[in-house]
Amino acid sequence: MNLPGNEVRRQAPSGGMLNKIGHVLLAVVIPFVSFFILYLGFLFLRDSKASREVIVLVAIIWGVGGVGLLYWVFNWLVEKLPDPWKGRLLPFVFVGPAVAILSWYLAVPTLRTFYISLFDRNGPPADLNFIQQLLSGSFVGPANYIAVFTEDLMLQAFRNNLMWIVFGSTFSVIFGLLIAVLADRSSFEKLAKSLIFLPMAISFVGASIIWNFIYEYRPAGETQIGLLNSIVTSMGGTPQAWPQWVAVAPWNNLFLIVIVVWLQAGFAMVLFSAALKGIPEEMLEAGRIDGANEFQIFFRIMLPSIQGTLISVWTTIVIFTLKIFDVVWVMTGGQFGTHVIATQFYRQTFTNRNSGFGSAIAIILLVAVIPVMFYNLKQFREQEAF
Repeated sequence: MNLPGNEVRRQAPSGGMLNKIGHVLLAVVIPFVSFFILYLGFLFLRDSKASREVIVLVAIIWGVGGVGLLYWVFNWLVEKLPDPWKGRLLPFVFVGPAVAILSWYLAVPTLRTFYISLFDRNGPPADLNFIQQLLSGSFVGPANYIAVFTEDLMLQAFRNNLMWIVFGSTFSVIFGLLIAVLADRSSFEKLAKSLIFLPMAISFVGASIIWNFIYEYRPAGETQIGLLNSIVTSMGGTPQAWPQWVAVAPWNNLFLIVIVVWLQAGFAMVLFSAALKGIPEEMLEAGRIDGANEFQIFFRIMLPSIQGTLISVWTTIVIFTLKIFDVVWVMTGGQFGTHVIATQFYRQTFTNRNSGFGSAIAIILLVAVIPVMFYNLKQFREQEAF
């Protein structure tokens, strides 16, 4: 005998099955629709002939709204899972989109750049498939990398970058540390630090224009409007076009390195000042009671105490100097023996239209930065700051 309750119990599983199927379909359809909407936005930005204002507006909505949509979709999916899986996957909801974006806009272009570097100046033929491209006459293998390490201008660029690393990063750290120590003991600490840090508010291009006026050159006999040449001529010297002074190459690079030291010393000062304030005052007083003078306190207490910060700041500025481009390009355009790796990359890629050689230079620059970056991260991890 079939009772009404039995019918309900027999129908319940089928209703539960329909709910599960509905959840599965939603879990598939919603991400698919979200990615399809983002893809349509990408196609619009790439191919649209609309006005610039409309494209900018769509780009903002597509970028900000798209990221928000991805977070909402993935969070919604994870919330539907059992609690153990929810706890495991929820962190990836926040990290996943960032990793995907970085992979798409950094990792994939890097691999593409490396692939282009294996071909001649015209790059891989677009009308051939992958195998045909590798078998074509435009494939040159490691020839571009061999040229990078044998061409005279590239060897000059490596030498100049080494000078930037040795002098630029070292003097930035030294001046930043000295200013931090001296400013902390002055009665006008905030004003002094503000003035030293002020150049950090200026872009590299803006700083280069300022220093162009400082180095401004007029032939002997004319009124010198450049600060440095005005000082030189007032002392009876001969004015010079300092960054373009080929007679002293490669030391004319030092006139460009001064600009980065002027910019980065304030950055180093702020970090060193914070680290120095973290040294216990009792430790310094104990050193003074034991008879240590200020030089001994500086070298034997202060420096060891901020060693981690010292290394981190130095490696960060090394990365800046390895990638330096703006200052050299604005001041000299890479001429007069001042080429660096980045300016050579720009010239080969956009002036000489040699995409293979330019891509090889870009990969070499990336490889040069990676060890310094990993060392920096290692220092952060050891200080439990990363």
